[in-house]
Amino acid sequence: MAGELLSFKEMCARFEVTPRTLRYYEYIELLNPQKQGRARFYGPREVARMTLILRGRRFGFSLEEIRQWLDLRDRKGSREQYEVWVAMADRQLAELARQRDKIDAAIDDLRRLRDETRQHLADMPP
Repeated sequence: MAGELLSFKEMCARFEVTPRTLRYYEYIELLNPQKQGRARFYGPREVARMTLILRGRRFGFSLEEIRQWLDLRDRKGSREQYEVWVAMADRQLAELARQRDKIDAAIDDLRRLRDETRQHLADMPP
């Protein structure tokens, strides 16, 4: 991939995002592709940033939090910046655990209802 440039269409396909999403990330300056006329090309730096953006979204971070993460990655951050990042990660981990607990409870409730209904069906005459 060293030095390889991806077109706008290739970037969308590689990361399975819509053109609108990719344009928005450029608009809010999370990505800065090379431009040749109206064409845009994405090098290794932008591919790495897009990977981190999507990872951050998957973790549930806001785009502003992702911007801070990318800024730390692009330049050596201070100790304070890294401590802030760790605190953000801890906060998000706690939120994801809360969401998981709610999902687990919903799964348990749905299984219980399904099993009760299945039993009700088994008790019914054919």
